[in-house]
Amino acid sequence: MLDETLLDAPEALARADVRGLLRGVAEAGARVRTGVRHATEAGLEKLRPEGRPRALLVAGPGPATACVADLLGALTGGAVPVTLLRPSGAHTAAGALRWSLPGWAGPVDLLLLVTPDGTEPGLTALLEQAYRRGCAVVAVTPEGAPLTDALGERRGFAVPLAPGPYEIYASPDMPGGPVTEDTDDRFRDVSTAGEAEQADGESAAVGADGESATAAAGGSAARRGNGTPVGDAGRPVGAPGTFWALLAPLLLLTDRLGLTESGPSALGALADRLDEVAERCGPAIPPYSNPGKTLAVELAGALPLMWSEGGIAGAAARHWTAAFTALPGRPALPAELPEAMTVHGALLAGPYASGAGEDDFFRDRVEEPEILRPRVVLLREAPPGADSATVAARDLVYAHDTPLSELEPAEGSSSLQAAAELIATADFCAVYLALADTDSPWA
Repeated sequence: MLDETLLDAPEALARADVRGLLRGVAEAGARVRTGVRHATEAGLEKLRPEGRPRALLVAGPGPATACVADLLGALTGGAVPVTLLRPSGAHTAAGALRWSLPGWAGPVDLLLLVTPDGTEPGLTALLEQAYRRGCAVVAVTPEGAPLTDALGERRGFAVPLAPGPYEIYASPDMPGGPVTEDTDDRFRDVSTAGEAEQADGESAAVGADGESATAAAGGSAARRGNGTPVGDAGRPVGAPGTFWALLAPLLLLTDRLGLTESGPSALGALADRLDEVAERCGPAIPPYSNPGKTLAVELAGALPLMWSEGGIAGAAARHWTAAFTALPGRPALPAELPEAMTVHGALLAGPYASGAGEDDFFRDRVEEPEILRPRVVLLREAPPGADSATVAARDLVYAHDTPLSELEPAEGSSSLQAAAELIATADFCAVYLALADTDSPWA
């Protein structure tokens, strides 16, 4: 059950957010800027590629890797195939995962390794495969990680991962491991780096009350050494902000390859849009004017059907699904229009539909289990055109008395800015559900 009073109390939200989830979402823009700076310092802008690769192969652990591959595929617009290499293994632990190159991979292909850990033996083995096949390799991984050492100067190109407040261990009552002490050097370095970045003018968005969105999101709580659910290697699972830190250097790379229009100026605009979303969705903003809180209230107790129109919106819808699963532990089903009306049509009219079954007003609801009712969330990356399925989708939803939420970026947004608005709003919504839902593992 959602505690809506918590969403109206910023100080209570900050106290509840002991693992710094809101801080992580608010720092997305700052991590994009830091990622661009790290990529530039590593020499990424000086690369002189000899033509486009035949295909992009993306490998790494966790849900963020799939989202990176998904959005890269949408942004490249089919200029080259983007293939996600899915891991195999007997366990979900990062050390047990293994990746393999497809049989056709060779010297004309580019392998992208993305990991917030960098200690996975499976990725090091994949690097060896790529070296034998002659594939070029670029990795985004923490500085000094074993994967960085394995790359070396001859085998590939490494970009240090932009740090965030999550390179720490989970608390004993959460899956993943113990809490580190407040004296942990890695955590202190991260905090210092974040303060220095604010001093350089690269902080998160400034809120309406004059404070930065990062500070408003409960930054002090994140510095107490509390963690977020992590894998066996101690790294985050679904930590907000990690996705953008992994993606930003790759966007700079694909711009150099001529696959996307995502140079430094475009990435600066992306970071600015992320800051704007952080300002609108921050904990100090009341629910009636806060898209993240409004959607959290609307989706509480609902089964979100994530309907999307367009490649960017489709990638965002799948990110919503991953974020809802990883943070508040809620199911969500994505589908693209117009097929979504057929794929999910039965859910609008079946036993779980709104109004299904007899409703006895006087029945005892205290011990009654909650039934998830479908709610359609329509994501668009641009205003609907002449051939849009939006009108037909609305008609179908209203015909079945199903509630509908719609989200669309500001008119004139670039593809990157549209992705930023749709994805960052999803992260804020998921975090608010995780903090305010009494049934959430974070409550």
